Amino acid sequence: MIFSELILTRQSVRRYSPTAVEDSLILQCLEAARMAPSASNSQPWHFIVVNQEPLRTEVAKATFSDIQLINKFTLTAPVMVVMVMEKARLITRLAMLVKKKEWPLIDIGIAAEHFCLQAAELGLGTCMIGWFDEKKLQKLLNIPSGKSIGLVISAGYPEEGYKLRTKVRKGPDEIISWNAYPVGKQ
Repeated sequence: MIFSELILTRQSVRRYSPTAVEDSLILQCLEAARMAPSASNSQPWHFIVVNQEPLRTEVAKATFSDIQLINKFTLTAPVMVVMVMEKARLITRLAMLVKKKEWPLIDIGIAAEHFCLQAAELGLGTCMIGWFDEKKLQKLLNIPSGKSIGLVISAGYPEEGYKLRTKVRKGPDEIISWNAYPVGKQ
């Protein structure tokens, strides 16, 4: 698949087939994520793959609540990947203080997208999830309390008949300017 097709194919999948995902496919996605660039090559991530019951269901349940039900679809995902943020290199941490930027968050996002693009090429669906009960996940997965979870990714084969949606995005004239921020735009 050429890249321009791949970015149109990759979408947030919210209905999964119960078919188990081969470990070899998840490993390919993890390898793509591992190759992602990061500030000062810190690679501030650790991936916990959860595909065994009942733990997978408990991890899925940690992504929604009685108030926020939008992520309830995760109960159907056969694989959950929890991205734990690791400490960045010292030089990166010093630069973060000076520049007031959280580069590990950016790095996690890049690695997550590498994972999801590889998954799309392999015929898998994914959804990046930012809403989750961090304390519950830390307890379930034995993550030290000093560690932070950057994202959770659900993964699996899309449900049969799951349709590729047309992407609705702002037009180029709304988001691109050359050489300066547009005058009059707030």
